[in-house]
Amino acid sequence: RRYLSNYDRVQHRKEMDAAIERVFGRLSSRDVLERLDRAQIANARINSVQEFLEHPQLAARQAWREIDSPVGPIPALLPPVRMEGVDSRAGSIPALGQHTHAILEELNFDRESIARWKTDGII
Repeated sequence: RRYLSNYDRVQHRKEMDAAIERVFGRLSSRDVLERLDRAQIANARINSVQEFLEHPQLAARQAWREIDSPVGPIPALLPPVRMEGVDSRAGSIPALGQHTHAILEELNFDRESIARWKTDGII
C-alpha cells in the first residue's frame, strides 16, 4: 500500500494549484507575503544564499563561526540548539582521505589490507 501525504490526498489538487498560480503568479514576492500575512496563513520567503549568510537573526544569535577547511577558512553555522554552560563546537573540515586509515582500523580491517588498498589506489 502506497503512503499518501496530505498533499496527495487533496481531490482537486491540479485545479487548486492552477487557481493559486493564476492569482499569485502575477504578484511580486512582497505582495504574496503581505496577502498571506493578512489572511494569517503561515508562510516564509525563500532567501538567496547571500540573504541567508547576512540574515540579521543569525547575526544577532552569533550563529556563525569561522572554521578551517582544506581550501582555507570558511563560515559555518552552529547547531540551532544551545544549552547554558555548553559551548557549541565547530571543528575544522578534514581533507579528503585524512581519516580513512583510522576509520578502516576502527572497523577492524587489518593494516596489511589497508596498505594494499592504498598501494592499489582503492583508497
